[in-house]
Amino acid sequence: MVDILLVLIVCMECKAHIENCRVTKPNPPLHKYHQSGDLIIGGITSYGLLVSSPIVFTEEPHQALSEELIVFPKHYQHILAFAFAVKEINENPQILPNITLGFHIYDSYDNARRTYHATMLLLTTLQNIVPNYVCDIQNRLTAVIGGLDSEISLYVANILDTYKTPQLIYGPAPIMNAKTPGLPFYQLAPQEALQYEGILSLLLWFRWTWIGIGVMDNDNGERFLQVVIPLLSKTGVCFAFIERSPKLSFDSKINDAFILGAKIHDKVMGSKANVAVVHGESYSTAIFLFFPYLSEHEVLAKEVKGKVWIITAQFEFTSLVLQRNWDSEIFHGTISFRIHSSDLLGFQQFLESRNPSSSKEDGFIRDFWQQAFGCLFPDSIVGKADVDICTGEERLESLPGSFFEMSMIGHSYSIYNAIYVVAHALHHATSTSRAKHFTLIDAVEPKLQSLQFGQLQPLLKYVSFNNSAGDKVSFNQNGEIIAGLDVVNWIIFSNHSFHRSRPLSLCTESCQPGSRKKMKEGEPFCCYDCIPCPEGKISNQEDMNDCHKCTEENYPNEKQDACVRKSVTFLSYEEPLGFSLACFAFSFALTTALVLGTFTKHHNTPIVKAHNRSLTYTLLISLLLSFLCALLFIGRPQKVTCLLRQTTFGLIFSVAVSCVLAKTITVVLAFMATKPGSRMRKWVGKRLAISIVLFCSLIQASISTFWLATSPPFPDMDMHSVAKEIVLQCNEQSVTLFSCVLGYMGFLAMVSFTVAFLARKLPDSFNEAKFITFSMLVFCSVWLSFVPSYLSSKGKYMVAVEIFSILASSAGLLVFIFSPKCYIIVLRPQLNTREQLIRRKDGRSL
Repeated sequence: MVDILLVLIVCMECKAHIENCRVTKPNPPLHKYHQSGDLIIGGITSYGLLVSSPIVFTEEPHQALSEELIVFPKHYQHILAFAFAVKEINENPQILPNITLGFHIYDSYDNARRTYHATMLLLTTLQNIVPNYVCDIQNRLTAVIGGLDSEISLYVANILDTYKTPQLIYGPAPIMNAKTPGLPFYQLAPQEALQYEGILSLLLWFRWTWIGIGVMDNDNGERFLQVVIPLLSKTGVCFAFIERSPKLSFDSKINDAFILGAKIHDKVMGSKANVAVVHGESYSTAIFLFFPYLSEHEVLAKEVKGKVWIITAQFEFTSLVLQRNWDSEIFHGTISFRIHSSDLLGFQQFLESRNPSSSKEDGFIRDFWQQAFGCLFPDSIVGKADVDICTGEERLESLPGSFFEMSMIGHSYSIYNAIYVVAHALHHATSTSRAKHFTLIDAVEPKLQSLQFGQLQPLLKYVSFNNSAGDKVSFNQNGEIIAGLDVVNWIIFSNHSFHRSRPLSLCTESCQPGSRKKMKEGEPFCCYDCIPCPEGKISNQEDMNDCHKCTEENYPNEKQDACVRKSVTFLSYEEPLGFSLACFAFSFALTTALVLGTFTKHHNTPIVKAHNRSLTYTLLISLLLSFLCALLFIGRPQKVTCLLRQTTFGLIFSVAVSCVLAKTITVVLAFMATKPGSRMRKWVGKRLAISIVLFCSLIQASISTFWLATSPPFPDMDMHSVAKEIVLQCNEQSVTLFSCVLGYMGFLAMVSFTVAFLARKLPDSFNEAKFITFSMLVFCSVWLSFVPSYLSSKGKYMVAVEIFSILASSAGLLVFIFSPKCYIIVLRPQLNTREQLIRRKDGRSL
C-alpha cells in the first residue's frame, strides 16, 4: 500500500510541476472543520464509519456506489476539545502573543483510503492535493493531532514522516512502536505497560486466578495477548478461555460476523470463570452490546450481568445510534482503567453554547445532531415522512452518557493537552526567532521560511507545563507522556445513563498540593491530617510529608503549590514614584538656582551683604547640590552611584548645616559686638565663618573617607525583605559608619537649632536667627521622623523615604531662610536699604 502511494505521489508531483500547480480537485471527505489562523494545527479524528455495499466484479453495477455514515456520537467531544483548546490559547496573551492558531480537522472514517486522503489534504492546499508542493502560503501546518486507534495513527505517520511533520497521538500506539521503531511521534495516552501492571495487581489482590480474556481480532489484540499471557501465567493466573471478537465491519458478511460473535458470547457466558479481562478499540462497547441480543440461549444472555469485567483504557463506553434503547447494564460494576482527565474551567459552558446555527464552520455537527437526537433538519427530509424535525435548540446535556458526556473524557483531555504541547513548542520557537529578528506573523514575509516546522520535533520532547487544571504535562525520552491511569468503577442506571466512580480505599483523602501530611498519634501511618503549608513554604505534589522553601529567586504562589519567579525591582525613573521624586528634585534645584541668580544680581545690596555673602552663596550652592544628589538614589544601582550616594549626601548636608551654624554664630557675635566696649569685635568677620564651615565639614569628610576606604558600599540584591521581589539596592556594608554620617549631621543640626533658638529674640535688624530657628526646626523634624520611617520601609520604598527626607529638609532651609530675603529684594526693593536694615525695634537708628 505504501509503495503504491509513493508512486502516486511521484506522478502527481510531476504533473503538478508541469501544469504549474493546476490539478484536478479530488472529492473532499464528507466532514471537515476549518478555522483560519497564522499557524495551523491538523487533526485526524475518528468520528464515524462509512457503510457501503461491496463491489463484486461479476457484473456491471446497477447504481452508483453509495455510502452511509454511522456516527459514534461520543467521539464528537474529541473535536470540541480540539476547538476549545485553540480558543483558549488564542485568548491567552501569555502564549503566542500576536499570533493566532487555526486548525483543519478531517475524519479518518476508520478507513485507510480515507485516512491517507485526509492526511494529504492537511499537507497541501485547502483546495488541491499537490504532494510536495504548496501553491500558496495559506496552509502553514505545524503539527497533526491523531489518530485515536493505532492503525489510523500508522496510516497518518507513513505520510507525515516523509514531510517531517510532528505527530501527536491521543490514543495508544502499540502497532506503531512495533512496526516502525524509528518513526518519530509523541504519545498523549499513558504507556500500555501501566495497564498490564494494574491488571496484574487487581487479579492478585482479589485472588482471581481463573479468568478469561477477550480481545479484538487484530494486531492490537494479538500484541496484548503476547504480553499479558506470559506476565499473568508467571504469577499463577490461569485462563478459562481466550476469545477473539471480529472487528466491526459493515459489508455483506456482517451477519456472519455477528453470528460468530454470538457463539463467542455463549462460550464466554458458559464458562465458570467469573472474571474477564477485555482489551479492545475505542468502539468495542458497541460490539459487545450486540452479543447478548444475538445469543441463542436466553439464560446465558441474562447471566452476562453476573460477570466481572476488567477493561483497558482504550475501551470507551460508547454506543451506536441504533443501540439507543439497548440494555447496557451488562457493564454495571465493570472495573476500568481510564486515561486521567480533570474538569476544565469553561469547557461545559463551551459545550452548552454549541448548536448547528452558531457553528457554521463545523462540518461535523449536523450529522452528529441528527443521529444523536434522532431527528432531521428540514432540508434533509425530502421524501421522508413521520420524522422528527431538528430545531437546533436541543440540549447536549439531555443525551445519555453513552452518546455524549458533558464532562471531559480521557481522549478529549489528551487532545486538549496535545494542542497546548504544540502551542508551547511554537511559543518557544517563535520567541527564539524574534530574538533573531525573524517575523512569524506576516504571511508574505519571506523570513517566515526561516522556521522549519520539522524543527519542532526536538522542542516537543522538552515541553513541560502545568495545564489549566493544574496537571503537569511532559514527555519521557521516548516521547511518551508522563502520566498515570485512573481506576474507575462503572455504575449503570436504568435510564441508560452511567457514572464513573473511582474505587478509592483510603483512610484519609490525599493531601492536595499546598498542604502536607500530619500524622495522627496512635493511628497507622496511612491515617493523617492535612494541614496547610506554613507561610513561605510550598508543596507541589500530593501527600507530601513536609513543605519546602522556594529558592531565593522564587516565592510561593497564593495556593502555596508552586514557586513563582520574583520580579526584579528598584526605584526607577520609569515608574510614577521615581519620576515624581525626580521632578521635585529638578524643580527645587531650579528654584535654588533662581534664588542664587537673584542674590548674584543684587550682589551689592545691603540685605545680600548682611550676614556674610560668602556663607549665603555657599549655603545656596550646597542646597542646589543637595537637591541634585537625590538623583543618585534613583535608577538601577551601579558601583559608582553606590559609592557616592550616602557620602555625597552626608558631605553636602554637613556643608549646608555648617553654613547655617556659621550664620547663626555670626548673628550672635554681631549683636554682642555692637555693645560698647565689647571684646567680640575681633571675632566678627569672614575668617570665623569660614573656619566653622571648614572644620565641621572636614569631620564629615573624614568619616566618609574612612567609610570608603574600609567598607565601601556596593550594588547588591535583597532577596528577603520583600516576599515577591528581588530588590536591587546599594549595600551600605557598614551600618555603624552609615549611622555615624547621619548622626554627625544630626548633631550639627541640633547645635544650629539650639543656637538659633537662643538668638531668636534679638532685635529686628538681626532677625535672621528667627528664620534659621524655623528652618532648623523643620530640618530636625524631618530627620527625626526619617529614622522610624526608614526602618519600617522595605525595598525601593526605603530609598524613596530617604529621597523625600533630603528634599523636604533642603526645601525647609531654602524656604525659611531665603524666602523673606527674596520677598524684599524682588517685591519690596525700597526696604533693601542700610537705614531699613539697621533700624531697631523701637524705631530708632543705631
